[in-house]
Amino acid sequence: MQQPTTLYITLSFNPSLCTTKKATQKKTLRFCCHNCSVFVTLLSVKMPGLTIGDTIPNVEAESTIGKIKLHDYIGNSWAIVFSHPGDFTPVCTTELGKMAEYSKVFEEKGVKLLGLSCDDVSSHLEWIKDIEAYSAGCKVDYPIMADPKREIIKQLNMVDPEEKDSSGNNLPSRALHIVGPDKKVVLSFLYPATTGRDMDEVVRVLESLQKAKKHKIATPANWKPGDDVVISPGVSQEEAERMFPQGYKTKDLPSKKEYLRFTNV
Repeated sequence: MQQPTTLYITLSFNPSLCTTKKATQKKTLRFCCHNCSVFVTLLSVKMPGLTIGDTIPNVEAESTIGKIKLHDYIGNSWAIVFSHPGDFTPVCTTELGKMAEYSKVFEEKGVKLLGLSCDDVSSHLEWIKDIEAYSAGCKVDYPIMADPKREIIKQLNMVDPEEKDSSGNNLPSRALHIVGPDKKVVLSFLYPATTGRDMDEVVRVLESLQKAKKHKIATPANWKPGDDVVISPGVSQEEAERMFPQGYKTKDLPSKKEYLRFTNV
């Protein structure tokens, strides 16, 4: 992914005064002052950080199953790419153990898992023994990438700005990207080091994303797999009747607008 660009803006208030400021922003700004000669243009540049809608960078690194090139690894599948602050740490051990326990669930949904931290492969391989012991023998059958130079976590926007190692280097955050078969990020989580991720929530949002991609629906607040979904506003009544032969219910609202339509898929 292209690194963020730093632009320098020169503010000229009069011939004898000039102030320079930094800016990084995805927009074009122009303004002027009536009482002094000021004219500023900020050119359009890419905002820093991987986010929803971006193509995940095709990073390449060693892992516990050998060298991985990310796009080749994903193939035509969905993928969950997740980072952790460090090997042999308590919360990370529980998280990767839960990932191992849920790996069959993700496999059934056509999802590939990929872990990432800044420790080397030999550390990962030794740590896996602890993870499997914690998770009652569930095998860690997904790869864990090594990023000792911290280049990949920067490209994937997985750096924790607060947590640092003993050398003062920033650690990876508890970040998680769900990536579609088109290699685009469709959802991102970012947790602090003190809070472990909930795998049931990961499964929930994954199923929501997959249903929304397959059908023209969205999932309402507190939705859980099996609950009713809402039909997208852009779907006409005629389309809804054709697309959802099982039927749907329209909520009667004071506005009398028929936009809140529930069905089950």
